[in-house]
Amino acid sequence: MPPVRDHLRVVVQGSGRRARGAGLARVLWAVAELTVTVGVVVLLLVVHQVWWTNRQAAAAAQEQVRELESRWAGGPDPDPDPDPGVGDAPGAGVEAGPDPVGAGEGDVPEPEGGGSGAPAASSPGGGGGAAKPRSPAQAPKGAYAVLRIPRLGLTVPVAQGIDKRGVLDKGYVGHYPGTAAPGERGNFALAGHRNTHGEPFRYVNRLRAGDELTVDVRGRRFVYVVGKILPETSERDTGVIAPVPRSVVKPEVGYSEPGAYITLTTCTPEYSSKYRLVVWGTLKR
Repeated sequence: MPPVRDHLRVVVQGSGRRARGAGLARVLWAVAELTVTVGVVVLLLVVHQVWWTNRQAAAAAQEQVRELESRWAGGPDPDPDPDPGVGDAPGAGVEAGPDPVGAGEGDVPEPEGGGSGAPAASSPGGGGGAAKPRSPAQAPKGAYAVLRIPRLGLTVPVAQGIDKRGVLDKGYVGHYPGTAAPGERGNFALAGHRNTHGEPFRYVNRLRAGDELTVDVRGRRFVYVVGKILPETSERDTGVIAPVPRSVVKPEVGYSEPGAYITLTTCTPEYSSKYRLVVWGTLKR
């Protein structure tokens, strides 16, 4: 009889170990399933943010370019709307105020598509002597100009203000409030996303001195030539959008004489907003 009792005791102990092992396996399996589920949800959110919103904004921006050009081809605009436009108040949006850049995070492997056709007319000498366009502060809501960067194959609408929701997240380039209008003396300063939401300034780091930047406003074309590039500066470097642009963080970089300038600003490095990348150009005479 004693051997039988010993045998039964061993069997009971073995069953207990198997039960504990099975319970641990179930816990590990549940954790694995939860991890996979969370991973899939995160992946879908990334795809939505990086790919889908980018495609939506880029497509809408190109449609806005076509609408502008169609309107210009049909004749002069109606009387200006006294409302200064979308998001043009200083401090509007998270990237207004002293921050000289509007940009975001994201990742799409190719630049914006090419142009939507030439403007209806060009002024002599790139627009230097043409009548001034209506000030953006008096422009109707929405985009009022088209920026083209031939080296990048970029055609993008320009709207007044740098509000994220009202301007930048639509895939537009935003015109800093208080800076000069296209073709005017002073600094025509622009901000754009580098990643996601159309990412118009994704590849501005590829620009080189001598590249042309054109701005079309109701059939008039203003041509700027890239002169200087500031690869990295602080987000608070307001000097880069001053009437005579010069970095206050790196005072050796910039200009010292009044003129007609254009400034492109965006975030750097890619997928972050830690620093700002700045491209400057001067109006071609």
